Order: sequence, then C-alpha cells, then structure tokens
Amino acid sequence: MSDMPVLDDYVKLVRGKTYKGALVGAPGPALLGLGSIVPGGGFRGDFKTYGGECPSELMLEPGDLFVSLKGATKDGEMIGSVARLPQSVPSGRLTQDTVRLVFRERDPAFERYIYWLLRTPAYRSYCAGRATGSAVVALSRADFLSYPVPPLTSVRELIVGVLERLEDKIESNERLIRLIPQLIRAKVNALLEVESEPVPASSLARFVNGGAYTKGATGAGRMVVRIADLNSGPGPSTVYTDLDVPEDKTVRPGDILMSWSGSLGVYRWARDEAIVNQHIFKVIPRGYPAWLVFDRVEAVIEIFQRIAKDKATTMGHIQRGHLDSTLVDLPCSHVIGQLDEDLRPLWQRLLVAEQEVLKLVSLRDVLLPELLSGHIRLAESERELAEAFA
Repeated sequence: MSDMPVLDDYVKLVRGKTYKGALVGAPGPALLGLGSIVPGGGFRGDFKTYGGECPSELMLEPGDLFVSLKGATKDGEMIGSVARLPQSVPSGRLTQDTVRLVFRERDPAFERYIYWLLRTPAYRSYCAGRATGSAVVALSRADFLSYPVPPLTSVRELIVGVLERLEDKIESNERLIRLIPQLIRAKVNALLEVESEPVPASSLARFVNGGAYTKGATGAGRMVVRIADLNSGPGPSTVYTDLDVPEDKTVRPGDILMSWSGSLGVYRWARDEAIVNQHIFKVIPRGYPAWLVFDRVEAVIEIFQRIAKDKATTMGHIQRGHLDSTLVDLPCSHVIGQLDEDLRPLWQRLLVAEQEVLKLVSLRDVLLPELLSGHIRLAESERELAEAFA
C-alpha cells in the first residue's frame, strides 16, 4: 500500500481568489464557491453567476474538477467535496474557498476515474478523519494530495462508465425539475397580466400543521418528514411510535409540503410515505390543480420574503393569520381548466422525474464502494441498471 501512487502524482492544485459580492448574480461565468458543490460531491444546478474580474488562471471549462478543502460549518460535510463543471455550463470561476485540480497529463478516462474516486465512501471517511479546526473545519492540501489512487483497471473503468451514465440521467432529470416550474410560472404570469383575481392564500388550500412525535425503538412506528429532510438527504430517517396518525398528516409522493418556520419554502414530496413533523404544513388543494397551488404558494412565500427584506429583518415563521390576510393573484377560473389540460401532464412528469432521481442516486451510491474494491456484482445490479437506462 505504501508504494501506491497518490493524488500528488497526478494533479496540482490552483486556489481561487476573492470576489466582489455586489457582482454576484450579474451575467458571467458560474461562481464556483462552496454553494456550487453538493456536500459529499457533485455540482449544484442552482449555481450563481459572477460579473466581475475573471483571471484566466481561475477559469474552468466543462469537465474540469474543483474541490472544497474547507467547510462553511463545523460539521465538515463539505470537506474534500468534489464537483465537475457540467457540459451545460460554458465556464466557471473559482473562489477563495475552492481549488481546481490541474492534471499533469490530460487523459479524459483517468480524469473521470479520479472524479468518482473522490466521491467514494472511503474517500469521504479519509477526509473526515483528517479534518482540523473547530468553528470552521478544513483539510490540508498535503492530506488531500496524499490520498492513495488505486490503478485504473478494466473493471474500474467499467464501473466508471456506469456511474457516468447514471450521472447523465440524474442531471437530465434535474434540469427538467428546474425547468418545468419555470414554464408553469411563465404561463401563469402571462394569464395574470391579462386578467386576475386576488384571493386569500388560505383559500388556495388547507394548510395542515404537522405534529410532535415521540421517538420509538428502531424499526417500529412511522417515519417523519422534518424540515431537514425537505432539501437534502435520503429522506426521513427517524422512526417514531405513533401509528395512529390522521390521514391529513400523512404524506405520499406528489403531495405538497411547506416549511413555515425558519427557512420558508414549498416542496414536492417524492419519497416514501411518511408523516409530517411540526413546522411543516401539508398543503391540500381546495379544488385547484396541484401545479397551480404549488406555484401560488411559492408566490406567497416570495411576498413574505419581500416584506422581510423591506423591513431589513428575518421572517421567522408564518402564522395562520398571515395566510388569511395575504392576497395572492389567481388566473380567472374560466381559464384555469383550459390551462390544466396543458400543465397537468407536465406536473406529472415533474413528479416522475423526482422519483427517478431518488432511485438513480440510490443505485449510484450502491455502486460507488465497488469502485474502490475493484469488482462489481453485475448479476445483482443487472435489473436495477436495466430499469435505470430504460
């Protein structure tokens, strides 16, 4: 093992530089800071752009790799997380929080291998074990460059090929997931410009609050959706003993959820059946199409965020009285039905895409450990792979 090559044999690191916050969001390349990397590895699709100075040594092209050697919090999730600039993003600019991997010899197959090697559980454990710091943890350049690199065998190359195909499908679905709500919003706004009617937010749907549940023994009871489960992670992981839960507090794929405390947001639930924790509303439409309710609840949240910004304060939580008193514009009822014929299929495709992403990510996570072991149990994965690439 001591004779095994390490990352330092193949790459050198180029560190990014600071940028002007006032120019974030202006037209320009993708800003490749911590916010552009998925904790644990991967490129975030909701990246920001930068309209300021972009020296050539800080610029990345599609396919280039960059890494975070420090984290914004002490939990260390971001430490060593790697991302790759996708083909859909023409260029990116490093920040002071990220470093680019510059390969001493360009070999696309080997670069793809390194990308996936830096997403394996073994590599994540290596980073966690060498992270230092208390308030903000970091991984030294020396420790990062000392990570061992097993040889790229034919089996490992095969596994990389499967992982690449999985990531292509995941990225394709995620683009769809981002674009469909934008299309729905554009169509709704076009109708609102012609004719609209304001209604209280509470008339759109029933906003059913979750409950507080007692934690039970592992394997018993029901799983609960917490605020932390809405944006990231594999889904609800805490098991509770309360089995007798009202139907309106049970969520299934396709249901709409809204966090009303802390970070406000509206979400589509695509994971397994669960029950709703406190600080989350289950949003049950009052006769309106789900796509319209989702879009208009998002508009309500934007109203609250705008009010908070104007008052230079933070919107801590939404009370029921706010939902009664806040007016949101709706298209006139006689056109909603016509629009539903076009948008309901898109909404359903959106839900399918989200469920597909969850399955693809699960399959990817099963394959990643196989990359380091150097073998793959194709017989066990054949059905899952066939379904993924169907």
